[in-house]
Amino acid sequence: MTATVKIVPSEDQAAKGKLADAEVHFQGGPFDGMKLIGFGVWEPTPGKKRNVTFPARQYSVNGERRSFALLRPVADVTKGEAVRELVLAAYAAWEASQ
Repeated sequence: MTATVKIVPSEDQAAKGKLADAEVHFQGGPFDGMKLIGFGVWEPTPGKKRNVTFPARQYSVNGERRSFALLRPVADVTKGEAVRELVLAAYAAWEASQ
């Protein structure tokens, strides 16, 4: 199974600082032909690098908005960083091609 990242540039300014959405497309294996949507690429804050947000679901508890990530590591919490770097590399490649 392989996965590729597709970049969808943000055209609306609904979310200030959002550069693009990203989708992970799967080829081969049980996820063949499927995609995981909901990643966001954001402008860096001063002194930091670009940020990637993961797909999440929002819910409310006592009127307070909360969210939980839909893509989470099973055991090794560093696995999320590899996905973050994959999305950032895809965005950098897309940006260079523009």
